Amino acid sequence: MKKMKTVIAMGLAAIMLSSCATVFGGKVTAHQKTKPLAGEQQREIRVGALIADVLLFWPGAIVDFATGAIYKPKR
Repeated sequence: MKKMKTVIAMGLAAIMLSSCATVFGGKVTAHQKTKPLAGEQQREIRVGALIADVLLFWPGAIVDFATGAIYKPKR
């Protein structure tokens, strides 16, 4: 039972640490969190962070999309 808890904890840590845009992208702005309305320009994705997520551990991309950190901040 203790081994199972350790495996689960390590798995969750791997997911959180491998979501590159969340960890290394800085503060998430309101622009990144807000979904564009119909007719508005779509948000741009940080391609480097997406590639890193896919190569390291693909569930990290899910975390980045869920937090909005994968999107480029508005300048």
